[in-house]
Amino acid sequence: MNQFLKDVEIFGISELWLLKLITVITLTIVLHFIVSYLLAKLLKATEKTRSHWDDALLLAAIKPLPYVIWVIGLTVSLSIIGSQNKDEIFEFIPVLREVGITICLAWFCWRLITFACEKYLEKQEVHGEEVDHTTVDALSKLGHLIIIIAAVLTLMQTLGFSVSGLLAAGGIGGIAIGFAAKDILANFFGGFTIYTDRPFVVGDWIRSPDKDIEGVVEKISWRYTQIRRFNKNLIYVPNAVFTTVALENPSRMTNRRIKETIGIRYDDMSKMAAIVDDVKAMLKAHPEIDTSKTLIVNFNAFNASSVDFFIYTFTKTVVWADFHAVKQDVLLRIADIVADQGAEIAFPTQTLHIDSVPENTA
Repeated sequence: MNQFLKDVEIFGISELWLLKLITVITLTIVLHFIVSYLLAKLLKATEKTRSHWDDALLLAAIKPLPYVIWVIGLTVSLSIIGSQNKDEIFEFIPVLREVGITICLAWFCWRLITFACEKYLEKQEVHGEEVDHTTVDALSKLGHLIIIIAAVLTLMQTLGFSVSGLLAAGGIGGIAIGFAAKDILANFFGGFTIYTDRPFVVGDWIRSPDKDIEGVVEKISWRYTQIRRFNKNLIYVPNAVFTTVALENPSRMTNRRIKETIGIRYDDMSKMAAIVDDVKAMLKAHPEIDTSKTLIVNFNAFNASSVDFFIYTFTKTVVWADFHAVKQDVLLRIADIVADQGAEIAFPTQTLHIDSVPENTA
């Protein structure tokens, strides 16, 4: 058969190896266009489905897969040429093929993680489902890190490096690096703690009584957390800080508290009981007050220039601006109740008693 092919001329080509080379290159080009066409068609079909995995899988494969076809096609072509040329350089063709396929596979996995996260967030938000951006971001970064490490180790093994020796040397060198980069490692493990314990996520309002830290979390990386202050300035806080300070997360509060002390004149002491009862009734009937939580209105103290009662209650809203609107309405209603009872809200006063001075008998 081989002799027959050698004797037959096709377009003036009579060498069998040259015919094989042209065939391989032609098949590579044809396969490239067929695969690219099918992937594009499938991608349009999967966009209509609810699942995000099929979208991510095709988007991840749409570029690396044609490159795999070319890697195989070109290395096979080089092998055909090498069969006619005994140069030592052609001995590296199998290694070159493995390196190319490994890089394409790592590229595919990297894109799969990236697009899976993007499509998951996109489709969950479209359907109105709650999404934890922090966890998705953490898993994405961890997956990318694993891909890089696995790809580098595989490439080194393919190129003839001893991975076991490298890991042993890395264990010794890791101790020295650990001392030199302890702050970096502290920030890394601080970021890992944030991702696992989740004391806050992107979008939360956080503050620390131990440090001058307050604002809305915009980004959490492995080294630092980016926080937008309420004056719109950005601060970058090393993640290690969050392992040593107390942290408040007002975004997770269930209610906001109204705690106020109000004084009326001593002359209106007889009206205190009625005022307290009316204020308590008003709070229980208020549509924005959460009556399932603690609600207290009581006469509290004899003060220097007033007799005081206090209110202690919680609003249903946790939105800062809405809370102040509710608090304003409550205080105005209390002022009206005091006025309706014929009393007045006290303000600081002093009464001066002057003893009579005996007349000068001189």
